[in-house]
Amino acid sequence: MSMKYKISSVFFPLKKIILYTVGVLIIACEPSLRHVNEIQENEDQIYALNGKVLRVVDGDTAEMLYNNELPLMIRFEHIDAPEIRGNQPYGIEAKQVLEELCLGQEVTLITRAEFDMGGRIIGEIINANGINVNQEMVKKGYAWHFKKYSKNTTYATLEKEASQHNLGLWRLESPMAPWDFRKR
Repeated sequence: MSMKYKISSVFFPLKKIILYTVGVLIIACEPSLRHVNEIQENEDQIYALNGKVLRVVDGDTAEMLYNNELPLMIRFEHIDAPEIRGNQPYGIEAKQVLEELCLGQEVTLITRAEFDMGGRIIGEIINANGINVNQEMVKKGYAWHFKKYSKNTTYATLEKEASQHNLGLWRLESPMAPWDFRKR
């Protein structure tokens, strides 16, 4: 079962339908959206949405204010960070690193207009310094490459390098992936 859902392919309760409809209208109608030319093989159209990060929820979720009026909850694509709930080691640290990388900044969300089961738009964040925040979280050792939902080899390489250099959560003797931690 895929974590990602096309906007039109799944029935959701009314509240989620409204959220998705608003998102679709913004993405479909906003003239300031620019198409990103670096489309990977077998991917749909990609959009770039500019906004300001209002808050960081945890190491792979943040809220962005799009177009100075619409808050969007973002699920960072390709990564899974340690859980804050349940006090997984490095959960708090992952949130703090994500805050350092993007909180309060004008950022660009790169997305294919897909949402997860929780209604969060899935995408990558490029911060005000031009850094891909998703990649940086893995590179610094504060998130795993979420291989179940991502085949992106860049993330696999970054995770391997962080592990080899004992960065972040890789300092632990036996780090537990968030997807395993959630099963406990």
